[in-house]
Amino acid sequence: MAILKIAKMGDPALRTRAQEVEDPTAPPIHGLIRDMVETMVDAGGAGLAAPQVHVPLRIVIFRQPTENATEDETGDETEDEAADETTDDSAAEEDAAEDKRGPLTILINPVVEPQGDEMIADWEGCLSVPDMQGIVPRYASIRYSGVGPDGEKIEREAQGFHARVVQHECDHLDGILYPQRMADLRLLGFTDELERHPLEFAPEDDEQRDAGDGAADAAETVDVVETADAAGVPDSEGGGASGA
Repeated sequence: MAILKIAKMGDPALRTRAQEVEDPTAPPIHGLIRDMVETMVDAGGAGLAAPQVHVPLRIVIFRQPTENATEDETGDETEDEAADETTDDSAAEEDAAEDKRGPLTILINPVVEPQGDEMIADWEGCLSVPDMQGIVPRYASIRYSGVGPDGEKIEREAQGFHARVVQHECDHLDGILYPQRMADLRLLGFTDELERHPLEFAPEDDEQRDAGDGAADAAETVDVVETADAAGVPDSEGGGASGA
């Protein structure tokens, strides 16, 4: 196993569509997955996509918070079970099994389908966009499918943070980083600055959106305000769908 170098925004590896995996059960694929898990654990991320480690294949790994769903509800593997499929001895994977963010999913050749039109905006961070956070709108509910390292089909529904993580990670497979999904780049910033100057965000209402054009109107309808009572910014790589 090895800890792999994570590509950062601007690297060509993050700008192209990844290729389908022909044989999910192939030993080289399992070796890559082991390295991805170790890299994710070392970086403290909630997920990782193969293009982030300079491998143009459609593979993502991620954890979902245990409070959002139980293993029985989602069919997610524990990290130990995933490790059994790819290796018999992995200290990094065993350590990750104890992570409070929940069981590990290894998803190969994923397909994501929104379930409805509802969007939720929330904070995200990314291992490939270090030390930054942004407010990103994502579908509130999705259905996703793919195959696991054993070649067996995976089909699940996800809501909330689980859905956000899947969308964030799978975007990497199409060369998309979370800032490209943002509706307002004023809601993007360095984590340390956002901690010093918290932001509270709220959607504009219809009356504000119809108020008119121009700089003066934009200033009056800004949907970001500084507040000392804001909920605060999540940790650099742990609060949003990090590691994607």
